Amino acid sequence: MVKHQPLQVYERQLCLSCITGIYGCRWKRYQRSQDDTTKWELLWSFVLLFTFCLLLIWFYFWFEAHNDYSEFNWFLYNRSGEWSDGTVPILATTAACFTYIAFLMVLALCHIALGQQLNLHWLHKIGVFAALLTTIAGVISVNQTWRQEWDVIPISLQATGPFLHIGTLAGVTVLSWIVAGQVARAEKTMFQVVVVLLYFSVLLGLYVVPMYITSPCIMDPNFLKPRPDVFGHHGAPMLAPENTLWSFQRALQMNVTGLEADLAISADGMPFLMRDVTLRRTTNVAKVFPDRQMDDASYFNWTDLQQLNSGLWFLKDDPFWTVHTLSQREKDLIANQSVCSLEQLLKLASFHNTSVVFRLRRPPPEHPCYHTWINDTLQTVQQSGVPQSLVMWTPDQHRAQVRELAPALIQTSMEKLSPQSLQIHGISRLLLRYNQVSTEEIRNISETQTDLTLYTVNEPWLYSVLWCSGVSSVSSEAPHVLRKVLYPVWLMRPNEFRLMWVSADLISFAVVVGIFIFQNYHTIRYRTSGLRSYNPEQIMLNAAVRRSSRDINVMKEKLILSGAQPA
Repeated sequence: MVKHQPLQVYERQLCLSCITGIYGCRWKRYQRSQDDTTKWELLWSFVLLFTFCLLLIWFYFWFEAHNDYSEFNWFLYNRSGEWSDGTVPILATTAACFTYIAFLMVLALCHIALGQQLNLHWLHKIGVFAALLTTIAGVISVNQTWRQEWDVIPISLQATGPFLHIGTLAGVTVLSWIVAGQVARAEKTMFQVVVVLLYFSVLLGLYVVPMYITSPCIMDPNFLKPRPDVFGHHGAPMLAPENTLWSFQRALQMNVTGLEADLAISADGMPFLMRDVTLRRTTNVAKVFPDRQMDDASYFNWTDLQQLNSGLWFLKDDPFWTVHTLSQREKDLIANQSVCSLEQLLKLASFHNTSVVFRLRRPPPEHPCYHTWINDTLQTVQQSGVPQSLVMWTPDQHRAQVRELAPALIQTSMEKLSPQSLQIHGISRLLLRYNQVSTEEIRNISETQTDLTLYTVNEPWLYSVLWCSGVSSVSSEAPHVLRKVLYPVWLMRPNEFRLMWVSADLISFAVVVGIFIFQNYHTIRYRTSGLRSYNPEQIMLNAAVRRSSRDINVMKEKLILSGAQPA
């Protein structure tokens, strides 16, 4: 009977076991390998990298699109007919996928740093593929339903570009530790040359990226124009039901300089405030007139509209997740809101000497006021007693006739017209979505003495970018947020930006060179001492055989006897 004895005693390597185990389910020492990664696994590594980059852009897009979440939910409502916060499942899925893929990327980098063979487990491959397909499906859906929102990426880069550059540069600089280690340990000269050229090409590209970063916030503070005026878009819809009298009163409490509303015409010719085509979302029409809940809002007469409640839906749906911040008194006021007429809004604006801009929706062809909708609205404006200089008139139909009957109205266009067209039609103000004009166009419009109002601006970073661009006013659903922005979020002189850029590049280059020198020196030192790699397992095995010839002979005997079978 042969007594077996252990040939070697291994030290535990919990960290390495966890890295290889979680990534490729290689928990045991004998399952790990230092061989070159197979082509199939290299392909999956590139798929993982591509998925990470795509998810990073997708995550950034939704992070910056926070300014327009309510617009996205409204688009979904118009397509499905049911109100819900569609951003919640999208954000949850995006955050989960990004966290998972980023974790796998970190594990893959650890494999490379430790010289381990990449071998992604098949369950992770399914997860990566699912995350990739989900993200691609999301990109396609947004491209089909909300294509204009892609503009938020280049616009947001005007606010985040300088800081994203610093962060990216820091990340690539840290990666030099892994790159330098791979180059130092590689035995093939061609591999070393390719890796070094590729890495330094990326690094050089990052060094010169600031040459192409443009932001209106990189300017001399002495040329900063006055703070843009803020219009209450539908009042203050984050604090009260949109287009209700209480919503506009809340907006006035936030010191807005104007009020913006959407108008429809009732069956008996009364202009009233309503954004949707139907009354289902913002009133209790399903309870009061269940047989007419799908009818166009303009087919109701003013008497019927006054029977509807326009506030309970806000407390129930909580579209902006703000109901919990309201006092009981505010909730009681909201619960008693009714449909607001244009006359009520104009009287409120006249009392506070505040400008009003409204978008008038033409009723259907079968509507009694289909041909008189302009005259009905204009008559309401004239009879309200509000100074015409406070009213911004947006309908393009019969504009010349309106100018003759009410010459003091502020003629406003919702289309981006040339200076010649603006002059011909007597238009002195533009009302556009914030992505419809560039910084250069904003400055050109300002030079023509045309006032420009951009909507919908809810985030301080966007407000700051437009402020630095020279916009005269914005329309916002969050006047309570913008009132706190008394100065741009950041403002940097051009010479300060150049100093930051050059300093970051020099520091990064010094660190990278230092890391490459250190890794090369460290590798040479270990190779001359008989060690060929940094892998802890190889070091242990080499250390185990560096002993006297007698010990080696004893180990050989044990090795031979370990293969013997008992008689």
